[in-house]
Amino acid sequence: MPTVPVIFGPFVSDPPGCGAPVVGRAWDGTAPSSWVWRRCVRRGTTPISPHSWLVLVSGSDLQEAVGRTSGDGRSQLEQRLDSTYLPNGTTVAYAAAGAGPPLLFIGGWLSHLELSWALPAERYLFEGLARGRTVLRYDRPGCGLSDRTTPVGASLESELDNLDAVVAASGVDRYEVMGSSLGVPIAIEWAARHPIEVDRLVLYGGWARGVDIAPVPVREHVVGLVRSHWGLGADVLTDIFAPEASAGTRSALAAYQRQASSAATAADLLTLCYRIDVTGSLANVRAPTLVVHREHDRAAPLDQARLIATGIPAATLRILPGRSHLPYIGDADALLTVIRDFLGLPALRGATAPQLTARQEQVAALVTQGLTNREIGEQLGIDERSAEGHLERIRIRLGVRSRAQIAAWWVATNS
Repeated sequence: MPTVPVIFGPFVSDPPGCGAPVVGRAWDGTAPSSWVWRRCVRRGTTPISPHSWLVLVSGSDLQEAVGRTSGDGRSQLEQRLDSTYLPNGTTVAYAAAGAGPPLLFIGGWLSHLELSWALPAERYLFEGLARGRTVLRYDRPGCGLSDRTTPVGASLESELDNLDAVVAASGVDRYEVMGSSLGVPIAIEWAARHPIEVDRLVLYGGWARGVDIAPVPVREHVVGLVRSHWGLGADVLTDIFAPEASAGTRSALAAYQRQASSAATAADLLTLCYRIDVTGSLANVRAPTLVVHREHDRAAPLDQARLIATGIPAATLRILPGRSHLPYIGDADALLTVIRDFLGLPALRGATAPQLTARQEQVAALVTQGLTNREIGEQLGIDERSAEGHLERIRIRLGVRSRAQIAAWWVATNS
């Protein structure tokens, strides 16, 4: 019975026949990741339902997915995973994608390097940033592929320690920095302390003073909800972060948050969001800075973007339409265009995420249920050859080769 690694799924518990997570070394190029995965056994030809447990994709399938051509004609990029250590021995996972001058990305509240790469919308954003740059990302301790057994004790200084470890391990001397959400105040403080190393600074959807994000009763309620009812808390925050997303996308994002960290870590980091204050460092930022914010962001008030842009000497403020806090939800192309222009990069051609027709969506859903071409045809009232033709067009549009990859795409966009 073959074993296959899990690359994405909405549930935390082990699927039937699966063991505990296996934590290994950094990605070595021979498998999608040897970082965190579950060894699972598929018995015979029993269909696998993504609604009851995780979608499985073989190592060869995912190897085919990296370096492939996307539906818009642009080759997809490979994410290279690695790890480093803090002085106390805590493991910090980081990833690189693309080629060119380094762009250090400091993410928001929670992250998971591997799951984010499986979410088409989020991957689309990072690939857009990585056309002409080497994008460096990381999971802070307590999140994603980084050490989850060590108490986080999140603070601005601990966040800077994480950055210091990643920068040292990646060996970069000069680089650009982009902060998103909680990553914005961290990026501001880092740039203020490293004026020589930071060439340019991009700040999206952030704040400088956390106490101004929401009234005290709201902050206390949200943190308490996350700490005591993590599932409900993730759902509530997803509705705030991504109001423009479809119901299926919001469900997938909430599941992503629950897999990215524990309730305790999520509450700890959310508390840091509300407590952090870098207003005293704004005037010390020397790098040319782009402050970009969506006009009706429900998680970060526009006034905070104005405060940042006013306080940093060489800052430019760009206000985009939209309500979503997450950069990859809503008009991600508009955001990418503004950022790439600021970084001196050309606009992306054909920068549209792959879309399927209604019939192709139906076929993809049936593939996910484990149906054969003949069974798909019977379900849809078409012949087997027509079903095969739809599958081939889906493969071309998504830039994939296997049914397992189609299933992974469908679950990531519809769970």
